[in-house]
Amino acid sequence: MTPELPSQSPLYHAANADRYDRQEAIRAYEQKFGCCLIAMIDAIFQPSVTQFEDLIYDADPAVDLHLLLNSPGGEGETAIRLVRAAQSRCRELTVIIPDQAKSAATLLALGAHHILMSPMSDLGPIDPQFLGDGELLVAAKDIIAAVDNAAQKVQEAPEIYPLYVSLLSDVSSIMLQQARAALDSAADLLQEALSSNPDRSETEVVDLSNTLTEPLINRPRTHSALFSVRNAIAAGLPAQEVALQSEQWQMVWSLWTKYFTLLSSNQIGGIYEGHRVSLPLPPYS
Repeated sequence: MTPELPSQSPLYHAANADRYDRQEAIRAYEQKFGCCLIAMIDAIFQPSVTQFEDLIYDADPAVDLHLLLNSPGGEGETAIRLVRAAQSRCRELTVIIPDQAKSAATLLALGAHHILMSPMSDLGPIDPQFLGDGELLVAAKDIIAAVDNAAQKVQEAPEIYPLYVSLLSDVSSIMLQQARAALDSAADLLQEALSSNPDRSETEVVDLSNTLTEPLINRPRTHSALFSVRNAIAAGLPAQEVALQSEQWQMVWSLWTKYFTLLSSNQIGGIYEGHRVSLPLPPYS
């Protein structure tokens, strides 16, 4: 009996076998849980809008959408645009966090109907970030803290002024102002994210915003501060601590490790993927 060949040529299929393996895992999850599953592994900036839209442009609004999300953060305004786009294309939105969804990615998760996390998963402070040298993300709080610390040190010992000028040569007055303005807007972004869930009442938005302002905006001193699934549940968010041995989490974890392997081997810098769309991004320099 002649084996069934893939729709692609054998050589092309072989060269992209890992991609097809991931997409087959996505299809299996969709069939098991009756949803559309997409993956977004990336920092959140303006290009994310088009890349994310390509995953969901023809999604059925009568079907649930599950988003496998891993991100160090990025632009809060862009995150709001993404969660609004997702909510307009589904019945209910579930954000699945196998590892981390920090800062802007936390905002995206806050607009979902459900947040699926494990004990290892982590949300984080709503701390705006900027792209620094080498495409590294720099938190607004860190920029402000560095400048304020330098000002204090120079005031105490004016002779060290040249040293701090050199250390802060990459921080312009415009960047500092942008960092302060972005931090001031964090509360507004929090409320915008929460209201992106169309089934959340205005009262629920206000109550959640009041509850989350302290742990996600005011209290954290660093961008790396933790906000676990139990913190999320205690704050009243629709978070669920998944059973690690459940079939759903085993399928999620198996898929996530495929992406993790690509990232850790520096084969990609990020990826947007669904059962028939795959948009890998080049490694960051």
